[in-house]
Amino acid sequence: MRLYDTAREGVFALDAGPVVTMYSCGITPYDAAHLGHAYVYLTFDVLQRRLRDAGHETRCVRNVTDVDDDMLRKARELGVNYLDLAAQEMAKFERDMALINLLPVYSEPRATGAIPEILTLIGQTFDQGLAYEVDGFVYFEVSKFPRFGQVSHASREFMLQLAADHGGRPDDPNKRDPLDFVLWQPSLDDEPAWESRWGAGRPGWHIECSALALRELGETLDVHGGGRDLAFPHHECEAAQSESVTGAPFVKHWMHVGLVGLDNTKMSKSLGNLVFVDELAKRAEPAAVRLALLDQHYRADWEWRDELLSLAQSRLATWRSTLTTGRASSVLDDVRAALDDDLNCPAALRAMDDAALAGYNVALGAALLGINL
Repeated sequence: MRLYDTAREGVFALDAGPVVTMYSCGITPYDAAHLGHAYVYLTFDVLQRRLRDAGHETRCVRNVTDVDDDMLRKARELGVNYLDLAAQEMAKFERDMALINLLPVYSEPRATGAIPEILTLIGQTFDQGLAYEVDGFVYFEVSKFPRFGQVSHASREFMLQLAADHGGRPDDPNKRDPLDFVLWQPSLDDEPAWESRWGAGRPGWHIECSALALRELGETLDVHGGGRDLAFPHHECEAAQSESVTGAPFVKHWMHVGLVGLDNTKMSKSLGNLVFVDELAKRAEPAAVRLALLDQHYRADWEWRDELLSLAQSRLATWRSTLTTGRASSVLDDVRAALDDDLNCPAALRAMDDAALAGYNVALGAALLGINL
């Protein structure tokens, strides 16, 4: 299998042993997960299915960011406990992912369940002179990591812009460099707090995923990724703090998924231009929702259009017509070849269409794609 690697900026063979470790950045459960989230997790699901089909064991970890600025802000607005809000939204998320037939993940750890590991990792960065403390805030010092920028390849100017867009506060006067990022911060009076050597507080966003990935999967992951918008700052910062402490490569293959738009704008909770899996599943069968999402290349940004759902439903009908009368074919090998070519799901679907129109049974190809006919 060959996949595009963001850090190396090209398509490379996936260096996969018998067990393939994968980490997919999960949701911050302060609101319902939308189609953009589902598309990321579906991409990792298809990758897992093909790797298992090829004889590998896969261990895919998908974290839950159940304590961060957005989580606490929304809980404050609603007047509820942040963990109750997380539990409510995670239940919805799990139902939606089941609708589109995602494989169960190897583990789904929560940030609040890894505070000891987070504090240990911060302590290691601090003791090695990679971090500094100001008034209870602990910052990672990016100048101490010469490879900063190795994942995203973004210019310093673009990094500063993205950091500001993602709440990284490059204008923070406590920072030695505007790109330094928070590892630990004091909690407000109404926020959860854990004791640390720097005072009571809570973790920063990036350190949570590093601690969880290292705990669950070890020093070097085979595949790590998420939406394209996470390459910087999140994944860049993860790589810097992880590799600084372990001295080992953090990730062999960085995999980033394109963004889903609606009405010419990226789908996002802040804008409210969202489409949800459960809503689509009321208008068509869940298999059609999954199929509509598969008809895009994972690296491309694309727009959701309602006609994609009806086209997928029609496609399903054509494929199902082959189940009783269709002859055996090599369509499964064609689907495998497409997936091995940078997870080219649209090419796999075209192979299925061609086989079905020629009167061949396509059940095995559909099963590999996670489609129940």
